[in-house]
Amino acid sequence: MFAKSIIIAFAAAVIGVALNAPATLIQDRTFLSSLLGPATVHAQEALKAGMVDPKTGKKIKYWAAPMDPTYIRNEPGQSPMGMDLVPVYEEAGEEKEPSSTIRIDPVTQQNMGVRLGRVEKKSLSKSIRTFGTITYDETGLYSVNTKFNGWIEMLYVDFLGEPVEKGQPLFDIYSPDLLTAQQEYLIAVQQQKGINGSGGKNARKGDNRLLEASRTRLSYWDFTAEQLAQLETAGEIQKTITIFSPASGVVIKKSALKGHYVKAGEHQYEIADLSTVWVDVDIYEYELPWVHRGMPAEMELSYIPGKRYAGEVLFIYPYLDPKTRTARLRLSFSNPGNRLKPGMYANVYLQNTLPGKRLVVPQEAVIDSGVRKRVFVSRGKGKFEPRDVTIGAEGNDYEFEVIDGLAEGEEIVLSGQFMFDSESRLKEAIAKMLEVRSKGSGGGDDLDMDSMTMEDDDLDMNELTMDSEEETQP
Repeated sequence: MFAKSIIIAFAAAVIGVALNAPATLIQDRTFLSSLLGPATVHAQEALKAGMVDPKTGKKIKYWAAPMDPTYIRNEPGQSPMGMDLVPVYEEAGEEKEPSSTIRIDPVTQQNMGVRLGRVEKKSLSKSIRTFGTITYDETGLYSVNTKFNGWIEMLYVDFLGEPVEKGQPLFDIYSPDLLTAQQEYLIAVQQQKGINGSGGKNARKGDNRLLEASRTRLSYWDFTAEQLAQLETAGEIQKTITIFSPASGVVIKKSALKGHYVKAGEHQYEIADLSTVWVDVDIYEYELPWVHRGMPAEMELSYIPGKRYAGEVLFIYPYLDPKTRTARLRLSFSNPGNRLKPGMYANVYLQNTLPGKRLVVPQEAVIDSGVRKRVFVSRGKGKFEPRDVTIGAEGNDYEFEVIDGLAEGEEIVLSGQFMFDSESRLKEAIAKMLEVRSKGSGGGDDLDMDSMTMEDDDLDMNELTMDSEEETQP
């Protein structure tokens, strides 16, 4: 008990000396250090920006709020949220690097799950999968009509979808104009035969011209050579003539009816040659660089699973659909056995490879802001530099061609780069803020290092007294 009383008395004496010491004595650092210790002395010095922190040995750039990195000051204090400001230190060689370069320690990288990759130089290919609709080959469509008026007497092909062969009879037609033309032809034939036996040279020439004109008129009305020979041999006018199919195919349109009055030029049949079919497909606008005329194409049908048909790109339409923003391609496929039927849906596959080797990066490495595209490049020792790049075509496996901005073999960030981008932009903004302040007037929070002296410290011990009214209030 006696020893404890001595210790309490000694402590009271020390506190009394400290409270009653004169101001000049308290300002003496030697006395203060011996009385309160070195930790209290450092707290009273209030390290400012530009000073070296004795705890870390690093130079302080500025003080920032923990929850608001944009709130920076040149001396310690508290943020608007009431939190103590923390120092931000300068790093060795930092002044030689761009202000957007950031440093992240390995532990933080591991916690963030940062993955790195390499810029590769390789072949870039693209697979396009789309759907299309089978349609008719427009070069194989034929229309059947007559060049004279008449009435259909007989139909040989009387329903849609019926297959026809070239030269197959379609219908018989009666026409008064055709009767007159036949009569003129037979008269010309008889005159020529009669004049060959007797008559002059001029008469034979005139009859030959008449015969030739009559034959030409009938041929222009689609009389075949066999029909003309039969008419000349029989010597009798035919009431009707037969119209034949101009090509092999199937009937896709039919207007002809038995007893129907036909006007010149009216379409009676439309015949489609299905030995070749077209497929119309739509692709996205960004896929256009991968297609060209003549490139191979493959097609699958749902009703023939497992079988692929080989074709080619026949034509690329010179416009886009304004509603869907897609481009249309025309593909051509052979159709053996007429298994490909117009109107069917088909799955279409296009594959292309760009010539030569290209610089390629994964799509996940690129930050696309809509205005520019950025990739973070690892510079080693935890340093990462943002790099603006120019992107080309998009290939398979979500890969981008790099036209400019990167070199082969460079190490790039594949994940977490959005946090890197936020840190980089923040650091760049703060650097610009500090630069503007360094060019200011030096008042307030201006970080003008030349104007900072110890006399500017807010901790003026001369104005502090223990008898102050604010200090004595409970």
